[in-house]
Amino acid sequence: QLQLVESGGGLVQPGRSLTLSCAASGFTLDHYTIGWFRQAPGKEREGVSCISSSDGSTYYADSVKGRFTISRDNAKNTVYLQMNSLKPEDAAVYFCAAGAEITTVRAMCVMEPTFASWGQGTQVTVSS
Repeated sequence: QLQLVESGGGLVQPGRSLTLSCAASGFTLDHYTIGWFRQAPGKEREGVSCISSSDGSTYYADSVKGRFTISRDNAKNTVYLQMNSLKPEDAAVYFCAAGAEITTVRAMCVMEPTFASWGQGTQVTVSS
């Protein structure tokens, strides 16, 4: 059974950092493009960052560029999202997803054409 489990969310003050983890079971993460998405109440889901399976290239939404870093540890079958300088507008439920790579990593993240396996999400709250 293919499963993704996110962890690492929580309450953090503005300007602080969090690292989210996305652990896979039942399949090998590096065979798929992995994306981090977020959804805040009343807003559409947004592709935050994705990492390509073929060449490890990455995509970041403009809103997080320079603050967030996506990485993959193949030995642990886990993808991470390091989030620095968090802002209140980063607060959302964060999901990771795995999809077959059929286009550029940017298009994968923006269009979500093949993300079929999703985790249950982890809440990130940014507040003083």
